[in-house]
Amino acid sequence: MVGMEPEQGRVIDFATAAKAARATAANAARTPVRGADNTEPRLLRQIYGEILRDERRDQDRSLEDVARTVGMSKQYLSEVERGRKEASSEMLRSVCDALELPMDQLLARGIRRMTAHRTLRTTGHAGVELCAA
Repeated sequence: MVGMEPEQGRVIDFATAAKAARATAANAARTPVRGADNTEPRLLRQIYGEILRDERRDQDRSLEDVARTVGMSKQYLSEVERGRKEASSEMLRSVCDALELPMDQLLARGIRRMTAHRTLRTTGHAGVELCAA
């Protein structure tokens, strides 16, 4: 089904949008491959790192820029973003401040991603649907 947004004059294919939303939710909830069954839950550091990386990229900022603002090496920030290093709460606060991302937003996004991941693991789908009126 195709809909029209009058204020922008764009045509939206709702079936394609729904498929894209499901793919995005599935990618956000994907577990790193550890075994054939892919049931290993993600660690909190991986989720927070992913959120911080997404936020930095959304702002078109480099690792070097954010690391310099925080006062850490870009290598360490890269490890945090990839979930390989466990950042202290003080370090998370510093990175959030550099990105102007409130800590409560980091926590809320983490909860949403953990919930989406759990839903995907237990039901086999992300539970996201778009409906046209």
